Amino acid sequence: MIDIKNLCFTYTNSKPYILDNVNLKIEKGSYVSILGENGSAKSTLIKLILNLLKPNNGEINIYTTRIAYVAQKVENFNAQFPITVYEMLNCHRRVLKLKDKTLIIKSLQAVGMEDHCSTLIGNLSGGQQQKIFIARSLIGNPELLILDEPSTGIDIQSMEDIYGIIKGLNNNLGITVVSIEHNLKAALENSTDIFEMSNCGGILYTIDDYKNKLIEERG
Repeated sequence: MIDIKNLCFTYTNSKPYILDNVNLKIEKGSYVSILGENGSAKSTLIKLILNLLKPNNGEINIYTTRIAYVAQKVENFNAQFPITVYEMLNCHRRVLKLKDKTLIIKSLQAVGMEDHCSTLIGNLSGGQQQKIFIARSLIGNPELLILDEPSTGIDIQSMEDIYGIIKGLNNNLGITVVSIEHNLKAALENSTDIFEMSNCGGILYTIDDYKNKLIEERG
């Protein structure tokens, strides 16, 4: 699904690189969580995958054009934000130039929010809003779903619901998931693989290998 070879990047167009000779192969149908300390260039890597940035060296090959992105949730909408859930998703459908309006209801059903079509987006809780953002990402029937810290700023119950939704999309629909994570517990419970970033690069582990690594590190 994604094949990254010898990737190098710097924002200054001169060395040192903040990503230096990164290699990463993500298989179709996998669920890869990207872990790393602040400043390890996790978000930069995602921007490169999304073609929002261009590498200085190396290449990124993505074997699908059906890509969806759910950005990190920073804050809730104001309660009076004048747009309903249906209107927000319908705007996205029109941007994608898709004629089938039933895609809106189908995407809401996929996240358990079909009863909120007429609700103002600003009247939803943070967790409910995040579900709507995931629903919006599904309208184009993606093969690759990229998320940036999907549990940021939401309560524990909503967090469990959201990871259940993401895991279901991966298991039941075969959507390849790539997620920047600060939530180690969620990464260990849901991922098939972990890409741990440090020192301008990263190492891809199967989930079992990563769990064994943690056990060894903790003695």
